[in-house]
Amino acid sequence: MTRVAAIQMTSHTDVKKNLDEAAKWIAEAANQDAQLIVLPEMFAMMGVDPLEKIKIREELGSGPIQDFLSTQAAKYGIWLVGGTIPLAIEQSQEKVHATCLLYDDKGRVAACYDKIHLFDVSIQATRENYYESKTTEPGNQIVVLSTPFGKLGLAVCYDIRFPELFRTMHDEGVEVIILPAAFTYTTGSAHWDVLIRARAIENQVYVIASAQTGMHENGRKTFGHSMIVDPWGTIKASLPEGQGIVAADLDFAYLQQVRSEFPVLLHRRVRK
Repeated sequence: MTRVAAIQMTSHTDVKKNLDEAAKWIAEAANQDAQLIVLPEMFAMMGVDPLEKIKIREELGSGPIQDFLSTQAAKYGIWLVGGTIPLAIEQSQEKVHATCLLYDDKGRVAACYDKIHLFDVSIQATRENYYESKTTEPGNQIVVLSTPFGKLGLAVCYDIRFPELFRTMHDEGVEVIILPAAFTYTTGSAHWDVLIRARAIENQVYVIASAQTGMHENGRKTFGHSMIVDPWGTIKASLPEGQGIVAADLDFAYLQQVRSEFPVLLHRRVRK
């Protein structure tokens, strides 16, 4: 068994306060024996203006946010997923990558994933407009890696709507999907639970989804409902609202049992 935890936050504009809040929940999760801990998307800052993330961008390998993540992972001897942070890109001073960093228990970067699918959406009924691509450059590399907790695949928020991404991960042997997110309340109310469970069921994997929650200073309301879902689609733990953690055990014998008894992916007729 592997104990894992997802942290739910209401991040605001003050980076230091957000990091202090994250540190509190990391310590709590570590005290509950979590070996793998996941922070939500934009955990370090949810700016009033999307351009604010450009001001706090960091070069890969250096900067206060990355130093914080590395220190926390080493301090507690945990593997830590740093939600997303804005990393500089060579091609532009006006855009960043939304990067999900995985640190090992020595505080070293084990994986780096740049969010591929960007949230450019206009919802007329609620007058919500989001244009993530104005400030963010999409990534183009799928990340699956071997860890002490099985094969992990990294994804972020809007990625969950693109099942072909996760099927490609499955073809690479993925067993656990990590999903930091900041789903809007509108879209989360309609689709969050369904999408998380669907990706777990159709790929027969665990999904650890760590979310933002509540009202932010930019007027955006996020859905929360951080959850850990097993390969049968059962929600093992969930936190509907408020800041805090959800924790559960990953049972890889059970994962293999599900795949053996219900070998749906071996029955595929559609091939590349």
